[in-house]
Amino acid sequence: MRGRKDLLLSVALGQVLSLLICGIGLTSKYLSEDFHANTPVFQSFLNYILLFLVYTTTLAVRQGEENLLAILKRRWWKYMILGIIDIEANYLVVKAYQYTTLTSVQLLDCFVIPVVILLSWFFLLVRYKAVHFIGIVVCILGMGCMAGADVLVGRQQGAGENKLIGDLLVLGGATLYGISNVCEEYIVRNLSRVEFLGMIGLFGSFFSGIQLAIMEHKELLKVPWDWQIGLLYVGFSACMFGLYSFMPVVIKKTSATAVNLSLLTADLYSLFCGLFLFHYKFSGLYLLSFFTILVGLVLYSSTSTYVAQDPRVYKQFRNPSGPVVDLPATGQLEPSVTYTSLGQETEEEPHVRVA
Repeated sequence: MRGRKDLLLSVALGQVLSLLICGIGLTSKYLSEDFHANTPVFQSFLNYILLFLVYTTTLAVRQGEENLLAILKRRWWKYMILGIIDIEANYLVVKAYQYTTLTSVQLLDCFVIPVVILLSWFFLLVRYKAVHFIGIVVCILGMGCMAGADVLVGRQQGAGENKLIGDLLVLGGATLYGISNVCEEYIVRNLSRVEFLGMIGLFGSFFSGIQLAIMEHKELLKVPWDWQIGLLYVGFSACMFGLYSFMPVVIKKTSATAVNLSLLTADLYSLFCGLFLFHYKFSGLYLLSFFTILVGLVLYSSTSTYVAQDPRVYKQFRNPSGPVVDLPATGQLEPSVTYTSLGQETEEEPHVRVA
């Protein structure tokens, strides 16, 4: 079991991410509904440019193996694929709102959770205990409760004229989100947060700029620019930049699965703000949903997951330049979630001495 301090910290960090997503949703809603500025690609492009200016330039001035050119030389194509996945995940989910209902998007977006669990199981070798699965089920039940409340109060935004297309777009976006989150967890545990964000900023700004020029340049020209719209774009970019910058910190502290469970409360924060800003109807089921999700989060975070192999000899999480490790002659090793940091890549295997 984890200590109370670590448990509360894990839940609190996830809720900070949810509040940032709430800010992203509110500014997007004002832009699209009040000012008719439907520019999701441009909004993402602004975020990637900020990531480029802060993190990619940081990599550019570094020396040695952590330099931008050295990283590109070794694994440029991997980050290019990851950048495209990240861009299209955002685009597909936003696009889905044009075809299906808000309730469908909320429910089907939960598909990211089993995707992350499966990818973590097979590629990160993370193993879960019974309490983790109980917590996940409780969180999803809370999400279902919120969707039911939306139906009861008539808050089903979107006509849903091509519901099947919209549902498929959400499932596609959720799958890409899951892939992106698991890759992010692997990179921040083994390489560095700055490298991940710098590469996402580089390839994200490049490919989203191309997508913007092809698909959204006409919409951008229709935007009635004034100081209010400018302020909303600034607010959106600040929240998005904060989300991207802070998420790797939370993922390294917890896990990609825990983060996605925490983000289930983001829709409820948006709803609570909407009660005052947009005069949404209230239902007691919303409060029940919120506390149900929090209970699920506490259950999931109460016990640590573990890696299928001993972290001291697990090659993906090794430190070849570290000291020689003495293993005990007898006794079974207890599973652990402790990951060793990844040092510089070498062809030499770590030295393990058995007593």
